[in-house]
Amino acid sequence: MAMAPLLVSFLLYWMHYSSVLCSSEFTREDFPADFVFGAGTSAFQYEGAWAEDGKTPSIWDTFTHEGWAGGSTADVASDGYHKYKGDIKLMSDTGLEAYRLSISWPRLLPKGRGPVNPKGLEYYNNVINELIKYGIQPHVTLHHLDVPQVLQDEYGGWISPKIIDDFKEFADVCFKEFGDRISHWTTMNEPNINSYASFDYGFFPPRRCSYPYGVNCTGGDSSVEPYISARNYILAHSAAVDLYRNKYQTTQKGKIGINIYTIWFVPLTNSTEDVVATKRAHDFLLGWVLNPLVFGDYPEIMKKNAGSRLPPFTKSESQKVKGSYDFIGINYYFALYVTDDSSTTLRDASSDMRAKFTAFKDIPPESRILPPSHMINDFGSLRKILNYLKNTYNDPPIYIHENGYGLGVVDTMNDVARISFLGGFIGSILDSIRDGADVRGYFIWTFVDAYELLSGYNARFGLYHVDFEGSKHERTPKSSAHWYQHFLKNGSTIKIENDVISRGEHPILQNKLSAF
Repeated sequence: MAMAPLLVSFLLYWMHYSSVLCSSEFTREDFPADFVFGAGTSAFQYEGAWAEDGKTPSIWDTFTHEGWAGGSTADVASDGYHKYKGDIKLMSDTGLEAYRLSISWPRLLPKGRGPVNPKGLEYYNNVINELIKYGIQPHVTLHHLDVPQVLQDEYGGWISPKIIDDFKEFADVCFKEFGDRISHWTTMNEPNINSYASFDYGFFPPRRCSYPYGVNCTGGDSSVEPYISARNYILAHSAAVDLYRNKYQTTQKGKIGINIYTIWFVPLTNSTEDVVATKRAHDFLLGWVLNPLVFGDYPEIMKKNAGSRLPPFTKSESQKVKGSYDFIGINYYFALYVTDDSSTTLRDASSDMRAKFTAFKDIPPESRILPPSHMINDFGSLRKILNYLKNTYNDPPIYIHENGYGLGVVDTMNDVARISFLGGFIGSILDSIRDGADVRGYFIWTFVDAYELLSGYNARFGLYHVDFEGSKHERTPKSSAHWYQHFLKNGSTIKIENDVISRGEHPILQNKLSAF
């Protein structure tokens, strides 16, 4: 199976949702009192000010400036570097209980290590203090894609073990400077998918891959570098966790975890081959990171299929990695069917999975719409993956770090489709909590419209519209912002029913389907 459809499907996921099978109603009060509702952004996609106040380029700055993201850049993005105070006031008005943000590594440490940039330090202190002022809990991700370009140039970034010590130093600065006010740290965002996107297919920077799995790459080897980079991600994560636990956690009393990208896979048929292929897909996407963290080693099927191309952990590394989390953050958007594809030659990291997603297989060219047999029409898919994580990985505490609706959608202020999408998945989370899953928070992606990776400003996930064309980047609440506010502050009920959108009858979605 090839991983390209996985990333392409992210760009089209808005077609992969529908209704639960029965109606239900719930309010904020139905969730545990310590459950947090929030929204999020990331530094590169939100802040802008790409070369201001001492910040140096990240690999994503370089990537976009070279024209690889369709010609758009995040040089200004949402202008959050200058507009954070107004945005945090909007967060308070909306009723956000928590806000997920990331810290730009090259803004805080312009050389990737060494001297701290005082302007960068001031900015993040100001943001954190402003959040605390309004009673909003900061959930901080240390690394959300933006490797300092200087480290990429020096030794290749995540394909070199040298990055482990540099990441640990970056984490140390963050813990020392901000940890007295941060209760939840996430070391990194989606290392599992980034290893594929950056080092297998090469359409994320630094664009490393090898033919035929990626094109227009600047070097690389798709058969080994995804595994090398993922190992370095995992070891850098465990090094930061070990540092936090031994030096800071006792006094700061925070929690630390990691974030992974998730998809719920379903066998296309009940055949043994498709069932096994589905398990293989889960092991390669989820188990790649979670098995080492929970059990100390990779899934057996990964070791079998990848063989010597999968660099092992030493005994001491395995001991440090195992248990190196207080919680797991997941990003979830959709589900896909899987069928076996055992004929695939084992040559690259992605084909080691030897399973094929069928969401984009045999699409009738005249319809341009995914066949119903190849769609997962169930908000309950999130409930299923949460229960899978509970049963497979010893019931870890979980935060839904990203769940949102925006790619491929004609932007509208009356975004009822987004409301339906978000409400359905929030209901699925409540169901999973009632099943016994230890889910502790939910963050909508994104709070304001931001720069979206690969699609730039053509995609709008925000609860608040941003006028990217205007010089002031003004914010305007969409209907979904008012809806979230009523749910969080006014105790309004969310009602989930069989949804006309799932049948293509909603005019907003129908117009988009017609144009697709």
